Amino acid sequence: MLAIFILGSNSIVEGTFKNMEKLKLGVIGAGGIVCRLHLPDLAKGTDFEVSVIGGRREHRLKHQCQEFDIPQWTQDYDAIIADDTLDAILVGTPHPLHVSWGVKALEAGKHVLMQKPLCGEMDEANQFVAAAEASGKTVMCLPHFNAAVYKIRQLIAEESIGRVSGARMRSSHGGPEIYYAEIRDIFGETGDDLWFFDAKQASVGALFDMGVYAVSSLVAMLGTFKRVTGFVSTFDKPTELEDVATLVLEMQSGGIVTAETSWCDPARTGEGSVHGTAGKFVMPGKDGAALSQLTPTSYTREHAPVDVKAIDCSDAAPSGMHAHFAEHIRAGTQPPLSNVYTARHVTEILLAGLESSATGQAIGLTTEADR
Repeated sequence: MLAIFILGSNSIVEGTFKNMEKLKLGVIGAGGIVCRLHLPDLAKGTDFEVSVIGGRREHRLKHQCQEFDIPQWTQDYDAIIADDTLDAILVGTPHPLHVSWGVKALEAGKHVLMQKPLCGEMDEANQFVAAAEASGKTVMCLPHFNAAVYKIRQLIAEESIGRVSGARMRSSHGGPEIYYAEIRDIFGETGDDLWFFDAKQASVGALFDMGVYAVSSLVAMLGTFKRVTGFVSTFDKPTELEDVATLVLEMQSGGIVTAETSWCDPARTGEGSVHGTAGKFVMPGKDGAALSQLTPTSYTREHAPVDVKAIDCSDAAPSGMHAHFAEHIRAGTQPPLSNVYTARHVTEILLAGLESSATGQAIGLTTEADR
């Protein structure tokens, strides 16, 4: 076992935490996404104290401890799992290692915040759900959804646009090499470690890396899907894995929606729309709004004007990612959307998309987004 290196003093509050006490958090897999996304937000918040981070590269660990005033680092993940002073674990490893460390954390009595995507195999997804159910701990599985997604979910339930007939979500960027160029800059590195392109290490490509955002948002807004037809291709990147993908999803109600993604979109895209029998939602909205609702002024004249209204999402706005996690830990509950059931259903959808593309057949789904 490797030692834990202590960079400063670390006061420990004994006993059960109270609502205003900071929760003790350990990080497994403190690499690019942790440094860029999680640690800055955790440092600004008041919910967590990051007690220890673990990772493979010593210079990255030292950099993050210095940057975010974290007292301890280690290359021994098991030491973090075994640390009885910790309340929760953030799993930020590459996705093939997510479930193994997540299960260990749950079995050690820790709450778990899981970086996306959950995993690339259904057996692992089922294993993680079983471990979460057995643990009684709060488990939050990213992505964390913005206020527009929560608001659309609410308004759909209120039938504000009638019955949903279709939707479209797209989430795409220029590829892992562009993302990792900025990570190298953060850590002062020069070499490449594009394991995302290596089918033996990653097993899945753009559909799981970026498509997870589009699919997760559709599931969060619309619920469980029953069938998937997938189209994936390796269009431009130096990999055997898919770098472009489109999934056609059938809703339980019969509506048909699409999820699009790509590693070949350096202009970046993050947008969506939900279409119903009495109107539609678009996000981002018109004229700078986060969300807009478009309602026809006539249901009998094709070219009648469409009323455009900006939707106030403030009453649906969730807490920030880590604050949301902390709220549910303290309440002893599970997040309503970013939970293990949504993550498992999304995993099944993504795998079904790959299977459909390979076989040319539509693939039925068996899991549900919630109980």
